[in-house]
Amino acid sequence: MSQLLSLVGPAAAEPNPAAATRSIITIQKVKLKDQHLTCEFTEQRADDAPPRSFALTCAELVHPDLTHRLSRLVPHLCLLAEQLTETPNYWPDTAEELPALFAQFTVTGFSMGHHQGGVTLIGQRELTGGRVLNLTTPYQSFDDEQGNYPYAPLLETELLEALAEVEAALRGKCTDYRQLDLFEQPAAAPHQLTVAR
Repeated sequence: MSQLLSLVGPAAAEPNPAAATRSIITIQKVKLKDQHLTCEFTEQRADDAPPRSFALTCAELVHPDLTHRLSRLVPHLCLLAEQLTETPNYWPDTAEELPALFAQFTVTGFSMGHHQGGVTLIGQRELTGGRVLNLTTPYQSFDDEQGNYPYAPLLETELLEALAEVEAALRGKCTDYRQLDLFEQPAAAPHQLTVAR
């Protein structure tokens, strides 16, 4: 569950942040298709208020920060769906992009467990010939007492960062796009000064 933050939608654009109404968002399902976010979540206007359920598809393109955060879940998708095996250099550095090993894979969404105690990752693997294999991992609890998945704490950390980006998208963070001019404006020619003698 996130901290109290501005409401979803137009009320979130309040010019005075201190006067803005606050809300709590709990994200349940996330799907990214054609750079558009679809999300199921609940929102509470206060701690003691009943939650309201929403399903929202954003018309704006998602911000690159969200797609980057989802890409950081790809190594977990590959291990949990038994698509790849772990090698000594399997895990990418936090600052670098994913290695070519993961080029065929994408995470297209996830579904949170009860009280956000675990996750099911949803993704795709591009096969030869351009066909796509849809992948769904088994549910993975973050409090894995049996230790079936040794990277559950890392998965939880990566997922919390993805959830923060999803919430930012729900509150208005998206790609800043503008319609460009149809015709490029010609550069002004420098004025030439002629001196008469």
